[in-house]
Amino acid sequence: MKKNLVVAFGGASPEHEVSVLTAMQAMAALEKSPYNILPLYIAKNGKWYTGEYLLDLKHYEDLDKVTKQAAPSYFTHNELGQAVLTEVKSGFFTKNEEYVIYAVLTAFHGAAGENGSFQGVCEMYNVPYTGSGVMGAAIGMDKVTAKALCRSAGLPVVEGIDFFESQWVEEQDTILNDIQKLTYPVIVKPVHLGSSIGVKVCPDQKALLEAVETAFRYDEHLLVEKAISPLTEINCSVMGNGQDCKASVCERPMGTEELLSFKDKYMRDDAAKGMASADRVIPADISDTLASSIQETSKKVFRLFNCSGLARLDFLVESNTEKFYFNEINTIPGSFSFYLWKESGIDFDQLLKELIEVAVSTHQKKNGRILTYETNLLSQKAVKGIKGLKGNK
Repeated sequence: MKKNLVVAFGGASPEHEVSVLTAMQAMAALEKSPYNILPLYIAKNGKWYTGEYLLDLKHYEDLDKVTKQAAPSYFTHNELGQAVLTEVKSGFFTKNEEYVIYAVLTAFHGAAGENGSFQGVCEMYNVPYTGSGVMGAAIGMDKVTAKALCRSAGLPVVEGIDFFESQWVEEQDTILNDIQKLTYPVIVKPVHLGSSIGVKVCPDQKALLEAVETAFRYDEHLLVEKAISPLTEINCSVMGNGQDCKASVCERPMGTEELLSFKDKYMRDDAAKGMASADRVIPADISDTLASSIQETSKKVFRLFNCSGLARLDFLVESNTEKFYFNEINTIPGSFSFYLWKESGIDFDQLLKELIEVAVSTHQKKNGRILTYETNLLSQKAVKGIKGLKGNK
């Protein structure tokens, strides 16, 4: 009997549609796998759905219709204590369908799906899931925290300042003065978003003010950094866990602008291919020394954040000096960065199977530890102590 693999995607995120593309790619690649594929679509309002209707990409052209045609679903435990995905069946006398979960393939991008919250749900139900755990996922979605950790570990990051919307309202002149010290041009970034959404290069203060107001539509916390010029973007993927990981070849993504945009990544004629459709040079046309340094730094960051599964790390390179800086980590990269591993002889379906088995292995190791601590805390003596505390109020 085939094992049930839940592919989770969507979510309340500006990158919702990108997540759908990644999930469709993954499910297509696993079509002939030894798994029974169960789509778990989380709508923009946070409701969960499953069912065969979710397997066709064309259906997502009308998201309202998707939520009407798909079946509501949720995680629970069956009578044996196994974690299951429950599909709610319509009809008064129809029994809900329960699927025992072998593992969850996470295909979210941004917000609640990639920031550790969904990973926390999986932890609560004791379900194996691909990608980084709660801590690694949370750090990966917070550019400020990620760069602070890298800076403390002696890893190169670009100089910048961060501020919240409330600070911007009350201390705008001070913040603008600090930005001026960085010297223009600068780059405005929402702290908790990916896919280049809300990111803008600003040559002067006028452009900065416009970019800040736009970015605040997506996030209450912004990061402004000094722009690197001349700039070359280099990406590298890492797979494994903190103790044993390997780096892919490097890539140089190419866009219509110096900084790769959301349009470059996802709004091309062949956008159904997701990140795989973007123009890129693989392996990157950079020196072997630079490539090796970026690969080693990628693994250091992966370990520092306690990541697992697969991630893509993005770097900014000062083209004329080859000095590079860590930019961000994507703990669930678009298209799972399969195009980078293809260069190492790993096909997409093989890559996904490796991620699933890493998830299962990590889960088994965790469950091999003592997860509870037997204590008589609720003994009669302890209960009396609690009653005594109430009496002191």
